[in-house]
Amino acid sequence: MAKQCSDNENILSKTEASPLSKDRVKRELSRSDLSQASTINEDSHHEEAPVKKKRKKKPHKINLDDLQDFNKVLKKRGIVYIARIPPRMGPAKVKTLLSDFGEVTRVYLVEEDKAASKRRKKAGGSHGKRYIEGWVEFANKKVAKQVGEELNNTPISNKKRDKHYGEIWNVKYLRKFMWSHLTEKVAYERRVREQKLRVEMMQAKRENAAYAKLVEAGEAFDHIQARRSKRNGKTDDIQPKRRFHQQAPIFEKDERKKGGAAKKAVLESLV
Repeated sequence: MAKQCSDNENILSKTEASPLSKDRVKRELSRSDLSQASTINEDSHHEEAPVKKKRKKKPHKINLDDLQDFNKVLKKRGIVYIARIPPRMGPAKVKTLLSDFGEVTRVYLVEEDKAASKRRKKAGGSHGKRYIEGWVEFANKKVAKQVGEELNNTPISNKKRDKHYGEIWNVKYLRKFMWSHLTEKVAYERRVREQKLRVEMMQAKRENAAYAKLVEAGEAFDHIQARRSKRNGKTDDIQPKRRFHQQAPIFEKDERKKGGAAKKAVLESLV
């Protein structure tokens, strides 16, 4: 504050010594006040900034009773297999259609292969996602069994304006099938796919290495030929043409012999 007062006194003394305008004096005073206020704010910010301590996350403890109850709930659930998914039908649509019969807990649909979708789009098909097959889990086994028995080979929609009109459900109830079996199947298929890709990559690397070796051998052979041509004094790169003697087939030889005998017989008859 004392420093601010001294600065203000200096500015006022300057104004007394030189005839400055009042507006200029006000501007200088405001600038000095703002600079000092900013320095005070910075000092207070540095002093008051608290150090935040990182809190350690507590490990989530699993209760055995809750786990047993959850396993009992899982055992009560039933799974239905859908052999064919119609076009323009996704997981949300399947869930809404089948939730009319009972509570649907989980839905899993298998997407179409990339190569097949590429061929379909190239042929002029729809550019949307397409699913091949699927699994639907119901909260109650009885409901799943009832859906598998009653919904199979029935039309999806009876409305003519509906996009799924004319499509039929192809559904089957899977007895003693759990969702964990499905996850294991999917994981196994993924591992097999990764293994196939790894084998294909290794095969491609081997083929590339073999091709590179052949190219190197060809370059070395060309280099040897160039050195030999230089030694012999030949500058042209024209390679000599090799001619191989080819024997005539046996049936052609027989025909020639028969033809010669016929000609002799004709000449003798004329004479």
